[in-house]
Amino acid sequence: MSENLAPKLEKYLPPPVLALAKIAGREASELGQELYLVGGVVRDLFLGRANFDYDLVVEGNAISLARRLAKDSQAKLTTHSHFGTAKLKYPGFSLDLATARSEIYSRPGALPTVKPGSLKDDLIRRDFSINAMALCLTPQHFGGLIDLYHGKDDLERGLIRILHPNSFIDDATRILRALRYEHRLGFKLETETERLLRRDVAMLDTISGDRLRHELELILKEDQPEKMLRRADELEVLSKIHPAIKGNGWLGKMFAKARQVDKRTSPLSLYLCLLIYNLTEKENEELISRLNFPKRLAQAMRHTLQLKAHLHNLANPKLKPSDIYQSLHGYAAPAIQANALASESPIVSQNLRLYLTKLRYVKPLLNGEDLKRMGVSEGPRLGEILNALHRAKLNGEVRTRKDEERFVRS
Repeated sequence: MSENLAPKLEKYLPPPVLALAKIAGREASELGQELYLVGGVVRDLFLGRANFDYDLVVEGNAISLARRLAKDSQAKLTTHSHFGTAKLKYPGFSLDLATARSEIYSRPGALPTVKPGSLKDDLIRRDFSINAMALCLTPQHFGGLIDLYHGKDDLERGLIRILHPNSFIDDATRILRALRYEHRLGFKLETETERLLRRDVAMLDTISGDRLRHELELILKEDQPEKMLRRADELEVLSKIHPAIKGNGWLGKMFAKARQVDKRTSPLSLYLCLLIYNLTEKENEELISRLNFPKRLAQAMRHTLQLKAHLHNLANPKLKPSDIYQSLHGYAAPAIQANALASESPIVSQNLRLYLTKLRYVKPLLNGEDLKRMGVSEGPRLGEILNALHRAKLNGEVRTRKDEERFVRS
């Protein structure tokens, strides 16, 4: 152990988590096991960044330790015996415990075969040196730093470095994670790591669509993901996801506009609709199939291009609100928003925004049951009158309930 960080750790961890970490360390020691805090939380302790993912590695049996901790508390315990992992959920936070393990990749891109191992085995299987540090939690060495791969040095130098030359071959999703950490932390790829990334970028073809989509979604959930996409384009990473996707200045401008409109942390659906905006429908279908997008996102992506092809219908400044509604009703909201941002026609954008902010929420006060009470017979005529009433409401021809009743009687 290169140094002891107990005082730093005690200031960094929230009091309930610190108290539990010390209890867990004592319990592990009584079982003859060693317990470590590992990964991102150790990295972020050095960086002074908040991190609420508490990953613990046990040299021994993580499930037996978790059961012992759960018995003495109100935690909800979930175990996965096949993987040797457990999760303890407490009010406001959770702990993930895993038995230290080694792993073997049967082929590039395959999920690894794991078996119990030492802490050293567990750390070497991780993605980057800055994520391969551990802090001891057992009482004898509480706060002791284990930094076998010089992660602290790389943190100080602002470098993202893989742990061995076959890292990207074993798991090419690390290529996308490297770009994510590079941007999030303001770091740079270490020279040899960048060389190996460029060498192994074709290994992204070995990764399943679901895993690639997950990594892409994580990038889009970062702040200013366009910077990562531009870097991915520069390194020819984007072209391995689909040759038509570009991380260019236009995309950066659209993403910045998207954040002004959508104040959520990460407008994922809207980002995706903008990402595919300049693709053909054939290219879009290839991407949807390759990354196995779920139905809702795939629909929004398809609607984006379908609507784009018919935007000329919305270029008339004299369109009635009911005409705008009729043109857009049924399209996914992110598809409409993407077109509102990307259209070069101020009139089209204005009509799209009017639908999003107002027209889609307009509903008559009267419903079918009200009309039947007024003497309208059930059948096609009822639906026709309801549709006519909705159009009148959209166009401001009726405003109050009495207006609507007069309209129906007429």
